[in-house]
Amino acid sequence: MDPSAAEVLLYTRLQCCLCDQAKQQLRELQKQIPFQCREVDIDQDAELRQRYNEEVPVVFIHGKKAFKYRIDPRQFLKRLQVGRKAGQTR
Repeated sequence: MDPSAAEVLLYTRLQCCLCDQAKQQLRELQKQIPFQCREVDIDQDAELRQRYNEEVPVVFIHGKKAFKYRIDPRQFLKRLQVGRKAGQTR
C-alpha cells in the first residue's frame, strides 16, 4: 500500500451487519483506487461508543465525516479524489 495514500477511518463494532457490509464495500473500492483503511471498534472506547453508538458504521475520509450506515461508492470515490487533490496543493 502506498504510504502517501489517503486514510479512510471506519468506526465499527462486532456483530454489526451494516459494518460487515461497509468493510466488504471498502475492500472492493480499494481495488479501484488505493487508500489505507483503519478500523476502530467503538465498543473499546467509552467516548466513541457514546458518540457513534447509533450511527455505525461511520466512515471518515481525509479526517471528515463522509458516511454513516451505508457507503455510496460513487460519492466515496469522488470524496477520496477531491481530498487527495486538495492535499497535493498544500
